[in-house]
Amino acid sequence: MSRLEIMTENRAQQVMDGLFEDMERRLVSGPPGLCPVDMAINFTTLCQAQSCGKCVPCRVGLGQLSNLLTTVLDGKANEGTLKAIRDTASTIIDSADCAIGYDAARIALKFALEFEDDFKEHIEKGRCLSGTRSSVPCVSLCPAGVDIPGYIALANKGRYADAVRLIRKDNPFPVACGYICEHPCETRCRRGMLDSAINIRGLKQFITENAGIVPPPQCAEPTGKKVAVIGGGPGGLSAAYFLSLMGHEVTVYERRKELGGMLRYGIPAYRFPRELLDRDIEAVVKTGVTVKTNTDIGTDIALADIMDSYDSVFVAIGAHTDSKARLKGEDLNGVISAVELLRGMGDREHPDFTGKTVVVVGGGNVAMDATRTSLRLGAKKVYCVYRRRQTDMTALPEEIEGAIAEGAELVTLKAPAYVEDDGNGKAIALWVKPQLPGELDSGGRPKPVDADLPEERISADIIIMAIGQKVETAIYEQAGFPIEWGALKAFPSGEVFQNGKVFTGGDCSTGPAAAIQAIAAGKVAAANIDEFLGFNHEISVDVEIPPAEFKNKRLRGRVNITEREASERKSDFNYIECVMTQEGAEIESSRCLRCDHFGYGSFRDGRQTKW
Repeated sequence: MSRLEIMTENRAQQVMDGLFEDMERRLVSGPPGLCPVDMAINFTTLCQAQSCGKCVPCRVGLGQLSNLLTTVLDGKANEGTLKAIRDTASTIIDSADCAIGYDAARIALKFALEFEDDFKEHIEKGRCLSGTRSSVPCVSLCPAGVDIPGYIALANKGRYADAVRLIRKDNPFPVACGYICEHPCETRCRRGMLDSAINIRGLKQFITENAGIVPPPQCAEPTGKKVAVIGGGPGGLSAAYFLSLMGHEVTVYERRKELGGMLRYGIPAYRFPRELLDRDIEAVVKTGVTVKTNTDIGTDIALADIMDSYDSVFVAIGAHTDSKARLKGEDLNGVISAVELLRGMGDREHPDFTGKTVVVVGGGNVAMDATRTSLRLGAKKVYCVYRRRQTDMTALPEEIEGAIAEGAELVTLKAPAYVEDDGNGKAIALWVKPQLPGELDSGGRPKPVDADLPEERISADIIIMAIGQKVETAIYEQAGFPIEWGALKAFPSGEVFQNGKVFTGGDCSTGPAAAIQAIAAGKVAAANIDEFLGFNHEISVDVEIPPAEFKNKRLRGRVNITEREASERKSDFNYIECVMTQEGAEIESSRCLRCDHFGYGSFRDGRQTKW
């Protein structure tokens, strides 16, 4: 008889591991609008099955909690049931032997507290409140509500120009979004339940590369109304585009010498070539929009004059000022902001970093842009310093991986302490304090806490701060605009004041966000400005969507976009990705499950053809 045996995975465990992977895919790809009561029941039941069964609160309490939740879903609950759910969950939290039971009850309690109205609706009326503005997950999660299944179906049939027309119904920046969109639409793609989400951004990029020049649609009859748009970024230009199509006379005021906002002055050319941005902007201007660049509101023209001269005003000035880290030595020579660096790059001003050591501070997409730009400017060594772990960085994973592949070094769990002075006003090093992951914050990321270790020195010729952006609100605050948390405050409709004449949206209202969110804000503002002006124009497109084909979609891998070799691409500002091939696009577009027609689409509202 052997004292010990080598552990080998048996068949049952292999099957179970595979089932766990299947379950994980379904959880990650769960569509928006699911009933929170139903989700709470399934979650609690799963947690009970995972319990070791040692302590009564976990073994028995989670079962009781599941039973109480089931009465709510079955319409058998009463006024006291919701209190009983909270009390039971609280008791488990207070008495469970380990964190497994405690955390299960904590999440169940969170369901009951955060979705109290949904629970009450079930108890009092036996129905569910949950739902979204679109039943198709990818469309629902696109801030602009673009008809994604529609343009994927068109791409599959080779109708690329029609696909662009369909995209422009909701988003006048199809080229930009094909290159730099953070693709929130992919996060709940139902194809992810089977294998992997559709490569939606890659397909949009392929479409715009193969559609040629697609002219904008005809504008409606002139209305005689004049609208001013302050800010020529994606939000302002989107509003201008739709308002011009509705027949209004639109003038865009832009501070800088070219249009584009952060698409031009915040995103490096290696991610989004400027000539491609100009294609989107040209389509906007062709609708009849008047553009006044190099015009600074408050300096070249008074804000009051604009308010008096136009029937409505949309403020979309973005967030173009850098945030300060409040570090000792931050104002030394050699310390610059990422916003400043990228803005200069947008104006084709390329500083020479040849042979220099650069330290970038931050963990977002702007930090990655500054890191990879520094490499292309000739830096000998580039460090990216971040106070949290790599997995906690807010930058897109592909941006982080790209920076590492190009030779940048991530220095994680190091918080900036101060900048060292050479005695002549020049920065020569960044001192950092080692960190440890602490308790989770409200966003689910561990808060960094100081480790019991000495500060460390990182030598640097240039230090780039990429820790956030702010909105320049001074002249608007003086004009009586409401300001909250450093941004322009507005109603959900975009209205700044109750009279509806002035609207705002995009980064200047929400804080720094993705381009597609600014585009969506411009769309919302255009619709509500049109209504304020006394009209009800509809935006639609005369494009017939190919009928859905009922096919058994076999499981297959996702077609990903490839990149140029790191050793080659890091030496220039040419575009880094390789656009999907036609063969790849045909395969990838064929993976779409057509949720606009099958499943959700056949039982609910299908697609929205106009707005």
